[in-house]
Amino acid sequence: ADGYYEYTMFECVYSTSDYSDMVYLASLSFNKDVYAQFNSTVGKFVGLTEYGVKQAEYFNKDQALLQQLKANVDTLCRNNAQGSDSAIRDKA
Repeated sequence: ADGYYEYTMFECVYSTSDYSDMVYLASLSFNKDVYAQFNSTVGKFVGLTEYGVKQAEYFNKDQALLQQLKANVDTLCRNNAQGSDSAIRDKA
């Protein structure tokens, strides 16, 4: 059907067992095109399209939002990774 499709995808990316390289990503998409992304290592939104640059500028003015997203590395990513990784290792 005709229409628009907008979504945000949240990811926790890491490759070490001590989670020292863990990164929290939030990708904002419209009709399957990512237009802006938050990266916890960078600490702010980065625009990937003309529209995304404007959105990133707007979101980056909200220091409370940026602090919350940076904290998600610990509050969401590490906690969930520790639980799921130990469940997987215990069954191996």
